[in-house]
Amino acid sequence: TQGKIERWHQTLKNRILLENYYLPGALEQAIGDFIDHYNQHRYHESLGNLAPADVYLGRAEVILKTRKEIKAKTIEKRRLLHRQTAA
Repeated sequence: TQGKIERWHQTLKNRILLENYYLPGALEQAIGDFIDHYNQHRYHESLGNLAPADVYLGRAEVILKTRKEIKAKTIEKRRLLHRQTAA
């Protein structure tokens, strides 16, 4: 929708306008870097907090499995610590 692209432009402007650019090439490079970061490296909530590049290259399942394992280990450690301090 129009609102999504307007939000994207607002985010772009907010990031780009933080610095002064004295040459047009420097501004173009900054915009290109932002677009690359936004489309390839930034975690997207709609993709399960994965980067689009990870989803596109088929790494999503491995990453989500690893996160799930880390979460389970962390919860178990916290339970053990809680039991030790409660005893």
